[in-house]
Amino acid sequence: MANEDPKSGGWLRSRSGIVLIGFLAIAAFFLWEEHKAHMLGALPYLLFLRCPLLHFFHRGHGGHGDGDEQHKDHR
Repeated sequence: MANEDPKSGGWLRSRSGIVLIGFLAIAAFFLWEEHKAHMLGALPYLLFLRCPLLHFFHRGHGGHGDGDEQHKDHR
């Protein structure tokens, strides 16, 4: 044990890390199987909810500028 390099694989490549990854994979599988109908049933609503959220968080357009240059030319 004293000869092991601590940087060789990290914690996730240790025995407890592999057991944790296995447990999380099994838990994710059963969560998906039990709640698949609920998640896929909500998918159309989530797609429509995405549109207003994108408009809310998307502030301005990159190529359009702020419009001040157009007003200066016409004055």
